[in-house]
Amino acid sequence: MKLTLLRLLAAVAGRLTRRAAPGTAARVLVIKPDHLGDLLLATPALSALRHALPESQVAGLVGPWSRLIWQGSRALDTLVDLPFPGFDRAQTGRRALYPYLLLLKYGLLLRRERYDAAILLRDDHWWGAALAAVAGIPRRIGHAHPLCAPLLSEALPYDPRRHVTRQALDVVAALADDRRPPTADDQPFGHPPTTFVPTEAEQLWAGAWLAANLAPGERLIVIHPGTGGPAKHWPPARWAAVGDALATEPGARIMLTGGPTEAPLVEQAAALMARPAMTLAGQTSVGQLAALLGRAALVLGVDSGPLHIAVSQGAPTLHLFGPSDHARFGPWGEPSRHVVLRAGLFCSPCGVFAACPRGTAGPECMTAITADTVVAAARRLLG
Repeated sequence: MKLTLLRLLAAVAGRLTRRAAPGTAARVLVIKPDHLGDLLLATPALSALRHALPESQVAGLVGPWSRLIWQGSRALDTLVDLPFPGFDRAQTGRRALYPYLLLLKYGLLLRRERYDAAILLRDDHWWGAALAAVAGIPRRIGHAHPLCAPLLSEALPYDPRRHVTRQALDVVAALADDRRPPTADDQPFGHPPTTFVPTEAEQLWAGAWLAANLAPGERLIVIHPGTGGPAKHWPPARWAAVGDALATEPGARIMLTGGPTEAPLVEQAAALMARPAMTLAGQTSVGQLAALLGRAALVLGVDSGPLHIAVSQGAPTLHLFGPSDHARFGPWGEPSRHVVLRAGLFCSPCGVFAACPRGTAGPECMTAITADTVVAAARRLLG
């Protein structure tokens, strides 16, 4: 039913689309509806886009929940908010026609901007592809996902296991008419790097916080146990065991961090530790947390936006993966400094984050990762 509707929408939008002007795209729209970590993983593509098309006017179209990741980007001339349906939790319970009414509203608004090209940096985002079509944008480049391909003018080969940063770089290369076929290792991990720049005030805050809480010569080890999907969590008792083990490292100080909704999880893990640990949950802005993570000797956690932020700040990181796909969403950085641990169960990754589809308590793909394995990997990174 949805495919039929999309084909009908594509046919109608095709009649409304302007013809592509010859030459380089002067006005480019970059569509990215996701949350913090996903936008961070797309920043290498923004850098590549600015390098490839230095004279173009580039606008980013993002959800208000994640604009702070791109708002300081030198690769963008404009940043526009849009409450993408399916990503805004406040839209829960809206009527079935709401996404299509929103599509019509914003499509007509974007038509006024007369963009020459739109690039879709999420491979399955049919709504974004439809938006670019309704907006009359002649070049619409993305991947040949079944829900998106009918709405695109250029659909690249779709590999559901390709890293999302590589996918985004492929889309930019297509816009820049770099037609070399992509390969599995066409770009080393971490190049171009992910970028997020805390403000000077946020850097000063982090420096002052460390001066007040760490003695000279002490090393900060950060554990960030929380994330948006409960099935990606690791047991708090395991984090406590890891924290206690790493606290014995020379000069080590353990700190647990989290967002406002993760404070109970952070306090639970800290309370289970035999050695006292600092906690900082819900007390920082994203920029302050980034500045703090950049000063850490090591950052550990599950698959989450803050772990990707730590990578962008140059801190060594250790990522625990279970239901999420490490091949697609793993850290974009040098593998020897940014390590992924996973149990490798037959059913993993399943991509289900609310609860284990097999009904295991834990779930098993996370609980099968032992504390000893995490401690050993962490010590190698600290060394």
